[in-house]
Amino acid sequence: MSKPIVAIVGRQNVGKSTLLNRMAGKPLAIVADLPGTTRDRVFAPVFWQGVEFTLVDTGGLELAPSSTIAQGVKEQVDMAITEADVIIFLVDVKTGVVSSDLEVTDILRQVQKPLLLVANKADNPKLEARAVEFYELGLEEPLVISAYHGRGTAELLDRIVSLLPAPLPVETEPEVMKVAIIGRPNVGKSMLLNTLVGGKRAIVDDVPGTTRDAVDTLVDFDGQSVLLIDTAGIRRRGRIGAGVEWYSVIRALRAIDRADIVLLVLDATETVTAQDMHIAGYIQQAAKGVVVVVNKWDLITDKNLPAWNKYLRSQLKFITYAPVMYTSAKFGHGVDKTIPQLRQVYQERLKRLSTAEVNNIVQQAVAAHIRPRSGRKQLKILYTTQAEVNPPTFVFFVNDAKLIHFSYQRYLENKLRQAFGFTGTPLRLVFKTRGES
Repeated sequence: MSKPIVAIVGRQNVGKSTLLNRMAGKPLAIVADLPGTTRDRVFAPVFWQGVEFTLVDTGGLELAPSSTIAQGVKEQVDMAITEADVIIFLVDVKTGVVSSDLEVTDILRQVQKPLLLVANKADNPKLEARAVEFYELGLEEPLVISAYHGRGTAELLDRIVSLLPAPLPVETEPEVMKVAIIGRPNVGKSMLLNTLVGGKRAIVDDVPGTTRDAVDTLVDFDGQSVLLIDTAGIRRRGRIGAGVEWYSVIRALRAIDRADIVLLVLDATETVTAQDMHIAGYIQQAAKGVVVVVNKWDLITDKNLPAWNKYLRSQLKFITYAPVMYTSAKFGHGVDKTIPQLRQVYQERLKRLSTAEVNNIVQQAVAAHIRPRSGRKQLKILYTTQAEVNPPTFVFFVNDAKLIHFSYQRYLENKLRQAFGFTGTPLRLVFKTRGES
Protein backbone atom coordinates (compact mmCIF):
# COMPACT_ATOMS: atom_id res chain seq x y z
CA MET A 1 0.00 0.00 0.00
CA SER A 2 1.33 3.44 -0.89
CA LYS A 3 2.58 5.59 1.96
CA PRO A 4 0.81 8.94 2.45
CA ILE A 5 2.38 11.99 0.81
CA VAL A 6 3.04 15.22 2.74
CA ALA A 7 4.07 18.16 0.52
CA ILE A 8 5.89 21.28 1.72
CA VAL A 9 4.76 24.38 -0.19
CA GLY A 10 6.36 27.80 0.18
CA ARG A 11 8.38 30.51 -1.50
CA GLN A 12 12.16 30.37 -1.77
CA ASN A 13 14.44 30.49 1.26
CA VAL A 14 11.80 29.85 3.94
CA GLY A 15 13.62 26.69 5.07
CA LYS A 16 11.86 23.86 3.25
CA SER A 17 15.03 21.78 2.82
CA THR A 18 16.05 22.35 6.44
CA LEU A 19 12.63 21.15 7.55
CA LEU A 20 12.84 18.09 5.29
CA ASN A 21 16.24 17.21 6.75
CA ARG A 22 15.03 17.76 10.31
CA MET A 23 11.94 15.56 9.98
CA ALA A 24 13.82 12.84 8.08
CA GLY A 25 16.45 12.80 10.81
CA LYS A 26 19.37 13.11 8.41
CA PRO A 27 20.77 15.56 5.84
CA LEU A 28 19.10 14.38 2.64
CA ALA A 29 18.83 17.80 1.01
CA ILE A 30 21.70 20.23 0.44
CA VAL A 31 21.00 23.39 2.42
CA ALA A 32 22.51 26.82 1.75
CA ASP A 33 21.49 30.29 2.81
CA LEU A 34 20.69 31.18 -0.78
CA PRO A 35 17.31 31.26 -2.52
CA GLY A 36 16.71 28.41 -4.95
CA THR A 37 19.68 26.27 -3.93
CA THR A 38 19.78 23.21 -6.20
CA ARG A 39 19.03 19.97 -4.39
CA ASP A 40 19.29 16.46 -5.78
CA ARG A 41 17.12 14.94 -3.09
CA VAL A 42 13.60 16.36 -2.81
CA PHE A 43 11.81 13.56 -0.93
CA ALA A 44 12.38 11.56 2.21
CA PRO A 45 10.69 8.72 4.10
CA VAL A 46 9.66 9.82 7.61
CA PHE A 47 8.71 7.47 10.46
CA TRP A 48 6.98 8.97 13.50
CA GLN A 49 4.93 7.39 16.29
CA GLY A 50 4.62 4.14 14.36
CA VAL A 51 3.41 5.89 11.19
CA GLU A 52 5.41 6.18 7.96
CA PHE A 53 4.88 8.79 5.25
CA THR A 54 6.82 10.39 2.39
CA LEU A 55 7.77 14.04 2.81
CA VAL A 56 8.21 16.02 -0.41
CA ASP A 57 9.84 19.42 -0.89
CA THR A 58 8.12 21.15 -3.81
CA GLY A 59 10.95 23.62 -4.41
CA GLY A 60 10.78 27.38 -4.00
CA LEU A 61 7.87 29.22 -5.58
CA GLU A 62 9.36 31.59 -8.13
CA LEU A 63 7.54 34.84 -8.78
CA ALA A 64 7.35 36.72 -12.05
CA PRO A 65 8.82 40.27 -11.96
CA SER A 66 5.30 41.67 -11.66
CA SER A 67 4.93 39.91 -8.29
CA THR A 68 2.20 37.60 -9.60
CA ILE A 69 2.55 33.84 -9.59
CA ALA A 70 3.81 32.52 -12.91
CA GLN A 71 1.58 29.96 -14.59
CA GLY A 72 4.12 27.20 -14.07
CA VAL A 73 4.28 27.92 -10.34
CA LYS A 74 0.49 27.89 -10.09
CA GLU A 75 0.53 24.46 -11.76
CA GLN A 76 3.08 23.30 -9.19
CA VAL A 77 0.90 24.36 -6.27
CA ASP A 78 -2.20 22.91 -7.93
CA MET A 79 -0.47 19.56 -8.39
CA ALA A 80 0.74 19.61 -4.79
CA ILE A 81 -2.89 20.04 -3.74
CA THR A 82 -3.95 17.19 -6.04
CA GLU A 83 -1.28 14.67 -5.09
CA ALA A 84 -0.63 15.28 -1.38
CA ASP A 85 -2.59 13.89 1.54
CA VAL A 86 -1.44 16.75 3.82
CA ILE A 87 0.00 20.12 2.81
CA ILE A 88 2.46 22.19 4.85
CA PHE A 89 2.44 25.89 3.92
CA LEU A 90 5.83 27.11 5.18
CA VAL A 91 6.40 30.82 5.88
CA ASP A 92 9.24 32.82 7.45
CA VAL A 93 8.75 34.75 10.72
CA LYS A 94 11.87 36.84 10.04
CA THR A 95 10.46 38.38 6.86
CA GLY A 96 6.82 38.27 7.93
CA VAL A 97 3.94 38.26 5.45
CA VAL A 98 5.01 39.14 1.90
CA SER A 99 2.97 39.43 -1.28
CA SER A 100 3.85 35.93 -2.47
CA ASP A 101 2.51 34.46 0.78
CA LEU A 102 -0.81 36.21 0.12
CA GLU A 103 -0.92 34.90 -3.45
CA VAL A 104 -0.26 31.31 -2.37
CA THR A 105 -2.86 31.67 0.36
CA ASP A 106 -5.50 32.60 -2.23
CA ILE A 107 -4.95 29.18 -3.80
CA LEU A 108 -4.62 27.19 -0.58
CA ARG A 109 -7.71 28.73 1.00
CA GLN A 110 -9.80 26.64 -1.42
CA VAL A 111 -8.04 23.38 -0.55
CA GLN A 112 -10.28 20.55 0.57
CA LYS A 113 -7.39 18.70 2.16
CA PRO A 114 -5.64 19.03 5.54
CA LEU A 115 -3.51 22.19 5.53
CA LEU A 116 -0.97 23.28 8.13
CA LEU A 117 0.34 26.85 8.24
CA VAL A 118 3.85 26.60 9.69
CA ALA A 119 5.90 29.66 10.66
CA ASN A 120 9.59 28.78 10.47
CA LYS A 121 12.83 30.39 11.73
CA ALA A 122 11.40 31.18 15.18
CA ASP A 123 14.82 30.63 16.70
CA ASN A 124 14.03 32.43 19.96
CA PRO A 125 10.98 33.67 21.93
CA LYS A 126 11.22 37.17 20.40
CA LEU A 127 10.97 35.80 16.86
CA GLU A 128 8.28 33.36 17.95
CA ALA A 129 6.09 36.27 19.04
CA ARG A 130 6.21 37.68 15.50
CA ALA A 131 4.24 34.71 14.19
CA VAL A 132 1.01 36.50 15.12
CA GLU A 133 1.44 38.49 11.90
CA PHE A 134 0.42 35.40 9.92
CA TYR A 135 -3.12 35.51 11.27
CA GLU A 136 -3.50 38.08 8.47
CA LEU A 137 -3.54 35.19 5.99
CA GLY A 138 -6.92 34.06 7.29
CA LEU A 139 -5.83 30.42 7.69
CA GLU A 140 -5.77 28.40 10.89
CA GLU A 141 -3.47 29.27 13.79
CA PRO A 142 0.16 29.01 12.66
CA LEU A 143 2.38 26.35 14.14
CA VAL A 144 5.61 28.04 15.19
CA ILE A 145 8.87 26.14 14.67
CA SER A 146 12.58 26.45 14.11
CA ALA A 147 13.55 23.71 11.67
CA TYR A 148 17.22 24.59 12.13
CA HIS A 149 17.17 24.19 15.93
CA GLY A 150 14.39 21.59 16.05
CA ARG A 151 12.01 23.74 18.11
CA GLY A 152 8.40 22.70 17.63
CA THR A 153 9.13 20.03 15.01
CA ALA A 154 7.96 17.16 17.25
CA GLU A 155 4.63 18.93 17.71
CA LEU A 156 4.45 19.46 13.95
CA LEU A 157 5.02 15.75 13.33
CA ASP A 158 2.29 14.93 15.84
CA ARG A 159 -0.12 17.18 13.95
CA ILE A 160 0.82 15.66 10.59
CA VAL A 161 0.29 12.10 11.84
CA SER A 162 -3.10 13.06 13.28
CA LEU A 163 -4.21 14.38 9.88
CA LEU A 164 -3.03 11.50 7.70
CA PRO A 165 -5.76 9.29 6.20
CA ALA A 166 -6.52 6.06 8.00
CA PRO A 167 -5.02 2.97 6.32
CA LEU A 168 -7.44 1.22 4.01
CA PRO A 169 -8.43 -2.34 4.95
CA VAL A 170 -6.36 -4.92 3.13
CA GLU A 171 -8.48 -6.73 0.57
CA THR A 172 -7.90 -10.37 -0.25
CA GLU A 173 -6.95 -10.71 -3.90
CA PRO A 174 -5.27 -13.28 -6.14
CA GLU A 175 -1.51 -13.34 -5.92
CA VAL A 176 -0.15 -10.73 -8.30
CA MET A 177 3.51 -9.82 -8.72
CA LYS A 178 3.56 -6.01 -8.86
CA VAL A 179 6.44 -4.52 -10.86
CA ALA A 180 7.16 -0.79 -11.19
CA ILE A 181 9.22 0.37 -14.20
CA ILE A 182 11.28 3.33 -12.97
CA GLY A 183 13.92 5.52 -14.59
CA ARG A 184 14.80 8.90 -16.00
CA PRO A 185 13.02 10.24 -19.11
CA ASN A 186 13.85 8.68 -22.46
CA VAL A 187 15.67 5.60 -21.16
CA GLY A 188 13.12 3.36 -22.91
CA LYS A 189 10.68 2.42 -20.14
CA SER A 190 7.54 2.54 -22.27
CA MET A 191 9.22 0.67 -25.13
CA LEU A 192 10.38 -1.96 -22.64
CA LEU A 193 6.80 -2.33 -21.40
CA ASN A 194 5.48 -2.64 -24.96
CA THR A 195 8.05 -5.30 -25.80
CA LEU A 196 7.25 -7.24 -22.64
CA VAL A 197 3.50 -7.34 -23.32
CA GLY A 198 3.90 -7.75 -27.07
CA GLY A 199 1.86 -4.73 -28.06
CA LYS A 200 1.73 -0.97 -28.01
CA ARG A 201 0.27 -0.53 -24.54
CA ALA A 202 2.07 2.75 -23.68
CA ILE A 203 2.91 5.70 -25.91
CA VAL A 204 6.48 5.53 -27.15
CA ASP A 205 8.16 8.70 -28.32
CA ASP A 206 11.68 10.09 -28.55
CA VAL A 207 10.60 13.23 -26.69
CA PRO A 208 11.58 12.87 -23.00
CA GLY A 209 8.72 12.85 -20.53
CA THR A 210 5.98 11.46 -22.79
CA THR A 211 4.49 9.37 -19.97
CA ARG A 212 2.91 11.66 -17.36
CA ASP A 213 1.02 9.24 -15.14
CA ALA A 214 1.59 5.73 -13.89
CA VAL A 215 0.04 3.23 -16.30
CA ASP A 216 -0.96 -0.22 -14.99
CA THR A 217 -0.92 -3.27 -17.26
CA LEU A 218 -2.06 -6.64 -15.89
CA VAL A 219 -0.66 -9.53 -17.89
CA ASP A 220 -0.29 -13.29 -17.50
CA PHE A 221 3.09 -14.93 -18.07
CA ASP A 222 2.80 -18.71 -18.01
CA GLY A 223 0.29 -18.66 -15.16
CA GLN A 224 1.98 -15.84 -13.21
CA SER A 225 -0.16 -12.70 -12.96
CA VAL A 226 2.05 -9.61 -13.25
CA LEU A 227 0.96 -6.01 -12.74
CA LEU A 228 3.36 -3.79 -14.72
CA ILE A 229 3.37 -0.14 -13.59
CA ASP A 230 4.91 2.22 -16.14
CA THR A 231 5.80 5.66 -14.78
CA ALA A 232 6.88 9.07 -15.92
CA GLY A 233 10.62 9.66 -15.95
CA ILE A 234 12.33 11.03 -12.86
CA ARG A 235 14.41 14.01 -13.86
CA ARG A 236 17.59 15.27 -12.27
CA ARG A 237 16.71 17.82 -9.61
CA GLY A 238 17.95 20.85 -11.54
CA ARG A 239 15.84 19.87 -14.56
CA ILE A 240 12.58 19.21 -12.78
CA GLY A 241 10.04 21.69 -14.05
CA ALA A 242 7.00 23.06 -12.30
CA GLY A 243 3.62 21.42 -12.32
CA VAL A 244 2.87 18.17 -14.06
CA GLU A 245 6.45 17.19 -14.91
CA TRP A 246 7.72 17.83 -11.40
CA TYR A 247 4.94 15.89 -9.77
CA SER A 248 5.66 12.87 -11.94
CA VAL A 249 8.38 12.28 -9.32
CA ILE A 250 5.71 11.78 -6.66
CA ARG A 251 3.82 9.38 -8.90
CA ALA A 252 7.02 7.38 -9.38
CA LEU A 253 7.51 7.23 -5.62
CA ARG A 254 3.93 6.03 -5.20
CA ALA A 255 4.58 3.39 -7.86
CA ILE A 256 7.64 2.15 -5.95
CA ASP A 257 5.59 1.94 -2.76
CA ARG A 258 2.88 -0.09 -4.53
CA ALA A 259 5.32 -2.53 -6.11
CA ASP A 260 6.93 -5.73 -4.92
CA ILE A 261 9.82 -5.32 -7.34
CA VAL A 262 11.23 -2.33 -9.22
CA LEU A 263 12.78 -2.48 -12.67
CA LEU A 264 15.32 0.34 -12.48
CA VAL A 265 15.96 1.21 -16.14
CA LEU A 266 19.23 2.93 -17.08
CA ASP A 267 20.45 4.27 -20.40
CA ALA A 268 23.59 2.44 -21.55
CA THR A 269 24.73 5.54 -23.47
CA GLU A 270 24.81 7.70 -20.32
CA THR A 271 26.60 7.43 -17.00
CA VAL A 272 24.73 6.67 -13.80
CA THR A 273 23.44 10.00 -12.50
CA ALA A 274 22.97 11.29 -8.95
CA GLN A 275 19.20 10.93 -9.44
CA ASP A 276 19.62 7.24 -10.40
CA MET A 277 21.57 6.73 -7.17
CA HIS A 278 18.95 8.56 -5.09
CA ILE A 279 16.17 6.43 -6.54
CA ALA A 280 18.21 3.30 -5.80
CA GLY A 281 18.45 4.52 -2.22
CA TYR A 282 14.70 5.07 -2.05
CA ILE A 283 14.05 1.56 -3.41
CA GLN A 284 16.31 0.15 -0.69
CA GLN A 285 14.66 2.25 2.03
CA ALA A 286 11.24 1.09 0.86
CA ALA A 287 12.54 -2.51 1.07
CA LYS A 288 11.48 -3.38 -2.48
CA GLY A 289 12.99 -5.99 -4.74
CA VAL A 290 14.99 -4.58 -7.63
CA VAL A 291 16.39 -5.59 -11.00
CA VAL A 292 18.70 -3.16 -12.83
CA VAL A 293 18.03 -3.00 -16.59
CA VAL A 294 20.70 -1.36 -18.74
CA ASN A 295 18.73 -0.49 -21.87
CA LYS A 296 19.91 0.61 -25.36
CA TRP A 297 22.64 -2.02 -25.19
CA ASP A 298 22.57 -2.17 -29.00
CA LEU A 299 24.23 1.27 -29.08
CA ILE A 300 27.28 0.11 -27.10
CA THR A 301 30.38 -1.12 -28.90
CA ASP A 302 32.49 -1.99 -25.83
CA LYS A 303 30.41 -4.74 -24.21
CA ASN A 304 32.93 -5.68 -21.50
CA LEU A 305 30.42 -7.10 -19.01
CA PRO A 306 32.80 -7.50 -16.02
CA ALA A 307 33.84 -3.85 -16.36
CA TRP A 308 30.22 -2.72 -16.70
CA ASN A 309 29.13 -4.78 -13.70
CA LYS A 310 31.96 -3.37 -11.58
CA TYR A 311 31.05 0.19 -12.57
CA LEU A 312 27.37 -0.30 -11.76
CA ARG A 313 28.14 -1.88 -8.37
CA SER A 314 30.38 1.06 -7.51
CA GLN A 315 27.68 3.60 -8.41
CA LEU A 316 24.58 1.85 -7.08
CA LYS A 317 26.02 1.04 -3.67
CA PHE A 318 22.62 0.82 -2.00
CA ILE A 319 21.54 -2.16 -4.11
CA THR A 320 24.64 -4.24 -4.80
CA TYR A 321 22.45 -7.34 -4.37
CA ALA A 322 20.41 -6.43 -7.49
CA PRO A 323 20.82 -8.58 -10.62
CA VAL A 324 21.81 -6.62 -13.73
CA MET A 325 20.36 -7.18 -17.20
CA TYR A 326 21.48 -5.71 -20.52
CA THR A 327 18.69 -5.18 -23.03
CA SER A 328 17.64 -3.46 -26.21
CA ALA A 329 13.92 -2.82 -25.89
CA LYS A 330 13.94 -1.42 -29.44
CA PHE A 331 15.09 -4.72 -30.96
CA GLY A 332 13.87 -7.03 -28.20
CA HIS A 333 17.33 -8.27 -27.28
CA GLY A 334 17.46 -9.70 -23.74
CA VAL A 335 13.89 -8.66 -22.93
CA ASP A 336 12.68 -12.27 -22.88
CA LYS A 337 14.82 -12.85 -19.77
CA THR A 338 13.15 -10.05 -17.82
CA ILE A 339 10.07 -11.90 -16.52
CA PRO A 340 12.04 -15.02 -15.45
CA GLN A 341 14.45 -12.74 -13.58
CA LEU A 342 11.58 -10.92 -11.89
CA ARG A 343 9.98 -14.21 -10.89
CA GLN A 344 13.25 -15.35 -9.33
CA VAL A 345 13.51 -12.16 -7.26
CA TYR A 346 9.84 -12.49 -6.27
CA GLN A 347 10.42 -16.04 -5.03
CA GLU A 348 13.45 -14.83 -3.07
CA ARG A 349 11.22 -12.24 -1.36
CA LEU A 350 8.77 -14.99 -0.39
CA LYS A 351 11.48 -17.34 0.91
CA ARG A 352 10.88 -18.45 4.51
CA LEU A 353 13.52 -20.13 6.64
CA SER A 354 13.17 -22.15 9.82
CA THR A 355 14.45 -20.67 13.06
CA ALA A 356 16.95 -23.53 13.33
CA GLU A 357 18.42 -22.74 9.89
CA VAL A 358 18.75 -19.05 10.68
CA ASN A 359 20.27 -19.56 14.13
CA ASN A 360 22.83 -22.00 12.77
CA ILE A 361 24.19 -19.45 10.28
CA VAL A 362 24.01 -16.54 12.74
CA GLN A 363 25.91 -18.43 15.43
CA GLN A 364 28.59 -19.37 12.89
CA ALA A 365 28.85 -15.69 11.94
CA VAL A 366 29.11 -14.65 15.60
CA ALA A 367 31.90 -17.16 16.23
CA ALA A 368 33.89 -15.99 13.20
CA HIS A 369 33.95 -12.26 13.97
CA ILE A 370 34.69 -10.08 16.98
CA ARG A 371 31.42 -8.89 18.50
CA PRO A 372 30.85 -5.19 19.21
CA ARG A 373 31.35 -4.02 22.77
CA SER A 374 31.04 -0.91 24.89
CA GLY A 375 33.30 -0.86 27.90
CA ARG A 376 32.95 -4.21 29.61
CA LYS A 377 29.67 -4.99 27.90
CA GLN A 378 29.84 -7.15 24.77
CA LEU A 379 27.04 -7.97 22.34
CA LYS A 380 25.36 -11.34 22.77
CA ILE A 381 22.90 -12.64 20.15
CA LEU A 382 20.55 -14.93 22.03
CA TYR A 383 18.58 -16.19 19.04
CA THR A 384 17.29 -15.10 15.65
CA THR A 385 14.10 -15.83 13.76
CA GLN A 386 12.57 -14.86 10.43
CA ALA A 387 9.45 -12.86 11.24
CA GLU A 388 8.11 -11.95 7.80
CA VAL A 389 8.49 -12.35 4.04
CA ASN A 390 8.14 -9.79 1.21
CA PRO A 391 10.50 -8.35 2.34
CA PRO A 392 12.39 -11.00 4.31
CA THR A 393 12.59 -9.70 7.89
CA PHE A 394 14.80 -11.15 10.62
CA VAL A 395 14.48 -10.36 14.31
CA PHE A 396 17.61 -10.67 16.46
CA PHE A 397 17.07 -10.95 20.22
CA VAL A 398 20.19 -9.58 21.91
CA ASN A 399 21.39 -8.53 25.37
CA ASP A 400 21.57 -4.84 24.35
CA ALA A 401 20.45 -3.51 20.94
CA LYS A 402 22.45 -0.32 21.50
CA LEU A 403 25.65 -2.31 20.94
CA ILE A 404 24.72 -2.94 17.28
CA HIS A 405 26.42 -0.64 14.80
CA PHE A 406 26.08 -0.39 11.05
CA SER A 407 29.21 -2.35 10.10
CA TYR A 408 28.24 -5.36 12.21
CA GLN A 409 24.69 -5.27 10.89
CA ARG A 410 26.05 -5.29 7.34
CA TYR A 411 28.32 -8.22 8.27
CA LEU A 412 25.35 -10.27 9.51
CA GLU A 413 23.33 -9.42 6.41
CA ASN A 414 26.17 -10.56 4.16
CA LYS A 415 26.39 -13.87 6.03
CA LEU A 416 22.65 -14.45 5.59
CA ARG A 417 22.97 -13.72 1.87
CA GLN A 418 25.95 -16.02 1.45
CA ALA A 419 24.00 -18.85 3.06
CA PHE A 420 20.52 -18.33 1.66
CA GLY A 421 20.79 -16.10 -1.44
CA PHE A 422 18.03 -13.47 -1.35
CA THR A 423 19.05 -12.21 -4.79
CA GLY A 424 17.47 -8.90 -5.70
CA THR A 425 15.78 -8.13 -2.40
CA PRO A 426 16.80 -6.08 0.62
CA LEU A 427 16.69 -7.71 4.04
CA ARG A 428 15.22 -6.07 7.10
CA LEU A 429 17.21 -6.78 10.25
CA VAL A 430 15.51 -5.85 13.53
CA PHE A 431 17.43 -5.95 16.82
CA LYS A 432 15.52 -6.22 20.08
CA THR A 433 16.92 -6.14 23.59
CA ARG A 434 15.88 -9.19 25.61
CA GLY A 435 12.55 -8.52 27.29
CA GLU A 436 11.34 -5.95 24.72
CA SER A 437 7.96 -6.58 23.12
